[in-house]
Amino acid sequence: MILEWIEEACCAGARLEPSCKILGLNSRTIKRWRERGGGADGRHGPKREPANKLSPKERAQVLEVANSPRFRDKSPKQIVPTLADEGEYIASESSMYRVLREEGQQNHRGRAKAPSSPTPREHRATGPNQVWSWDITYLKAPIRGEFFYLYLILDIWSRKIVGAVVHEQEDGELAAQLFRQTTKAEDIDPDADDMLFVHSDNGGPMKGATLKATFDLLGVTPTYSRPSVSNDNPYSESIFRTVKHRPEFPKKPFESLEAAIQWVEVFIKWYNTEHLHSSISFTTPADRHSGAGDEILLKRQRVYENARKRNPNRWSKGTRNWVAPNIVFLNPSKETKEEVRQLNAA
Repeated sequence: MILEWIEEACCAGARLEPSCKILGLNSRTIKRWRERGGGADGRHGPKREPANKLSPKERAQVLEVANSPRFRDKSPKQIVPTLADEGEYIASESSMYRVLREEGQQNHRGRAKAPSSPTPREHRATGPNQVWSWDITYLKAPIRGEFFYLYLILDIWSRKIVGAVVHEQEDGELAAQLFRQTTKAEDIDPDADDMLFVHSDNGGPMKGATLKATFDLLGVTPTYSRPSVSNDNPYSESIFRTVKHRPEFPKKPFESLEAAIQWVEVFIKWYNTEHLHSSISFTTPADRHSGAGDEILLKRQRVYENARKRNPNRWSKGTRNWVAPNIVFLNPSKETKEEVRQLNAA
């Protein structure tokens, strides 16, 4: 039966390794069964019950104590020490947790609301100026303990830096000014049906009333990372890492605000117009943003096809895939990740 399930899954397009993993089998076992024309799972599990297993009477006592008026709002980590102080031992914390879980009672206990971390909203970008990511990072100033602040806006689809500025302080009004300039430069229509989403973390300038009011006027919808979660804004984190790991990035603090501004301008020009970004099939963010990247990738594809025609023995399979991703995700759900994985495996 198991072998039939595996064969059916493989015929439907599933790979052998993941299919076996789901069933708790090794792929070599399936190959061995195939060679001998069939097989069965010979595992029977342990023949004896553990000597320290709770008896039915002890399980009932655990449930009775955990559900008593005295302990019904307390966790096993509180119940067990309390009983020990009274000279009584029923079971360990782990055994209590296991019994409650098996009985469907392993829920939040107490009046306080259970802690939750809602999943971040998923965003999909199929073209430029649909989803932006922005953040502020520190640049060392000449005085110890003081910094310049780089405000940077990135289009997640094209990876282009669409707006950036350096200031001496973090401020919501300065951020609002940057967004007014950037949306004007990118010709963002506040009344358009296609809404622009801007994602950021939960910093003060990001959630201030000034910037929120500006977003309302610009027709921009802000979204935010989960509190205390560092990887909900990965595109901004990635670009800041690129900024600070450039060979030209000064090892010493910037001498002045003007020096920091000048360095950032040079970096943005290199990044947008010269840097061949690996995530967009090694085209520049500026070409991807403007649409010129499609023609560049098409030309590369023709070069490889012509090379294969001249010497087909050099390619055992197809030529390199020069197609850039049409959809870019920000904080994709588990279902989306699985969908993308299956598409890549196909």
